[in-house]
Amino acid sequence: MSQTSTAPGPAAGGASPDGDAGGQDALDVASRTPAEIGGALEALLMLAEEPLRTADLAATVGEPESVVADCLAELVAFYDETGRGFELRQVGGGWRYYTREEHAELVAASVLEGQQAKLSQAALETLAVVAYTQPISRGRVSAVRGVNVDGVVRTLLARGLIEESGQDPESGAVVFTTTSYFLERMGLRSLDDLPPLAPHLPEVDALEAELGQLGSLAPDPVAPLAAPDGPGPDGPGPDDPHDTDPHEPGTSADRAPSTPPTHHGQEDLT
Repeated sequence: MSQTSTAPGPAAGGASPDGDAGGQDALDVASRTPAEIGGALEALLMLAEEPLRTADLAATVGEPESVVADCLAELVAFYDETGRGFELRQVGGGWRYYTREEHAELVAASVLEGQQAKLSQAALETLAVVAYTQPISRGRVSAVRGVNVDGVVRTLLARGLIEESGQDPESGAVVFTTTSYFLERMGLRSLDDLPPLAPHLPEVDALEAELGQLGSLAPDPVAPLAAPDGPGPDGPGPDDPHDTDPHEPGTSADRAPSTPPTHHGQEDLT
């Protein structure tokens, strides 16, 4: 009785020809399209209290990071094309939903009415100095703003908008930088997205030098300025008969000054 041998063929759920059992199943699991995982990503992003990184989203849904990135890009385009009241932004190294800018007034009136959630003008100015010149010490911020900023810096630290980032190599003073929370609140991907400063604004070093120069040129507060029309209330006025030039007839009231009066101790800053 003869025996015939048959070569094993591929079977559903069996071993692959190269011996990788279940290899085809693994490929099937990882072959979901961006459209198929879009709902899962939306659900995760709806619950996010902070921006979620692409790598974290990919690990959660069990898909390659490239597939998740493509899906996120498709969601951004879809929301823009359909004019939804929200949008998906990439901020602070991750992704999160935000209401659209054109609805900001409506949202503020509905949600923020009666709440004191805004920073003071002093805090905004200090935060701007730190953002554009970081890392920067407290002393340099005070020099730029011209006031003591200790209290404002404490407020910004407490709100998580700035943080200590080492020490200045020259002075040893603690220096400050903005945080990822600052990027999130500002809706920025990175500091490179900060709007450019006005072209006429000087750099910080130039500003400090100019402030120091103006301080040295400031007039003496107790020195009286020369009056443009005469020596002053205690001296002879323009109509005083004694205020005459012995070499020229007429009074000072009959003569126009040959040169305009000069205010000593002041610099024309216009």
